[in-house]
Amino acid sequence: MAIKDYFKPVTSMNTEEIRALLKDKNPEDYNLIDVRLPVEYEMGHIPGARLIPLDTIKEHAKDLDHEKPTIAY
Repeated sequence: MAIKDYFKPVTSMNTEEIRALLKDKNPEDYNLIDVRLPVEYEMGHIPGARLIPLDTIKEHAKDLDHEKPTIAY
């Protein structure tokens, strides 16, 4: 990640806005990551979400397709 990446604007959305966004998109068109703890993920998550706990984001950032938008929750 380059230093300029830290200064890109980030859009914040509520649950209903996310649902509407995902409804009209192909899951292959975006990265959907769940940044919660594994126990929280196991209790329930959005189908297709990939578990990448927040404290491991830096290690796994290289695994994401940087050409696609990323949605994290």
